[in-house]
Amino acid sequence: MHESSKQNISKLNLNERARKLKFFYVILVLVCLLVDQLTKFYFETNYELGERVNLFAFFDFILAHNNGAAFSMFSNAGGWQKYLFLGLAFGVSAWLIYMIRKNVLDKFACISMSLIIAGALGNAIDRIVYGYVVDFLLFYWDDWNFYYPAFNIADSCITIGVILLIFNEFFLSRKKREIDEAGK
Repeated sequence: MHESSKQNISKLNLNERARKLKFFYVILVLVCLLVDQLTKFYFETNYELGERVNLFAFFDFILAHNNGAAFSMFSNAGGWQKYLFLGLAFGVSAWLIYMIRKNVLDKFACISMSLIIAGALGNAIDRIVYGYVVDFLLFYWDDWNFYYPAFNIADSCITIGVILLIFNEFFLSRKKREIDEAGK
């Protein structure tokens, strides 16, 4: 077999692998979005605002509405923040989609970015549908009077995605670069 034929087959295999990975990333985003939206719909339709159900000594379900960002920042800003956060969600998602397409074979980074996209879009959907973000998970430590702000599945996706992306950049990508440099 000629060298050019081997290269063409290798490129075809790489393109097929990239196509399958892109499909996987889309499915990951859609599954996370679906779980996020179904859980929010459940709490919106079955709980009263502020209703709290204790599950463990450190964890409750609670229906909370958040007009702001993380930790309710800007929640009393008068309404303009909704459009800012929608713009950020769509802008960041578009940029991450571009980055996934550019780095499709870096599975760890692309999974991380897919989680962030799912979370950003999940909260954006809330802002469009409800006018606020639906939160329902509450962790706390009564002995220390510590209450973590209520959050949702989308927030969890963003947090996990960012942590994984940082881990990838500082540990995995650095290791890949060191291996590449050693091979030169």
